[in-house]
Amino acid sequence: MRTPLGWAASRWTLSPRALRWATTAALIVSIIIVFTGGLVRVTGSGLGCPTWPTCDGTSIAPSAELGIHGIIEFTNRMLTTVIVIAVGWVIIAARLQSPRVRSVTRLAWSQFWLVVANAVAGGITVLVKLNPWVVALHFVLAIALLATTTLTWHRVHEKRPGPDGTVSRSTGILAWLLVGVTVALIVFGTMVSGAGPHSGDSADVPRMQLDWTTFTIIHGALGALVFGLAVALFATNRGTDARAGLIRRRLIVFVVVVLAQGLVGTLQALTGLPATLVSFHLLGAALVWVGALRVLLDVHPALFASVGRQREHEDRETPVYS
Repeated sequence: MRTPLGWAASRWTLSPRALRWATTAALIVSIIIVFTGGLVRVTGSGLGCPTWPTCDGTSIAPSAELGIHGIIEFTNRMLTTVIVIAVGWVIIAARLQSPRVRSVTRLAWSQFWLVVANAVAGGITVLVKLNPWVVALHFVLAIALLATTTLTWHRVHEKRPGPDGTVSRSTGILAWLLVGVTVALIVFGTMVSGAGPHSGDSADVPRMQLDWTTFTIIHGALGALVFGLAVALFATNRGTDARAGLIRRRLIVFVVVVLAQGLVGTLQALTGLPATLVSFHLLGAALVWVGALRVLLDVHPALFASVGRQREHEDRETPVYS
């Protein structure tokens, strides 16, 4: 049985440019959502809308009585609508390519299901009165969504055939280690936030019963390890071909972002965790994560492409997104 998108694809096609714009929009909005989620947390607006899916039990929009906190929380909720539109655009544009690349379509649908999971997690977060572990899960799911939007963006914008040259086995392993340690860095960061003073609302909201100082030190050590792995990757990537040059440029940008993130983290720790710096530190976490994934994809360009090969072979043509 043909799906509505399959029926549409048999009649219309969209240009690769439309798909590139769609994936860019989804990536930007998924980064913005991480930042606005941080604003909700540091402004104490986690329960600005005290119920879910409505804001106050009677209306989706906040009432005047809920004040600025209701507006902040409601605005963050409304960004879900924006990301749904962006992801829907990606799904439609990916399906209406000729020929279709199945790997891109599957990545687009993974974005949709992660948007759903994030919406449900956000609702549960409100219903359990900002339990810090659920808040942390909500953030991790947002990072997972950001991973899929980054992967889709990269697959659509990459130039094929990929850069020439090969990388050493040690470079390939270091790239995976970089992503793995970055995941640990983000997870420990959620624990630092959950145990600290910015867990989503006032001090009345329970915190994770963890030693905040110890976890902050571990979080900082993981950040230093990410920096060290990036430097090691740069040192092992000694080729002179185009691919090696691309990886080096990507690593330079990544190191700059990591250093900026480390500076913000250090400043916020030394200045009593001001809300503005905490918000930008969360934004930096999103950018570090995107950077780590892009390094991995440059080192291993075939990742997440193999699932599309069968369809591409059937169509006897591989599209070039450039």
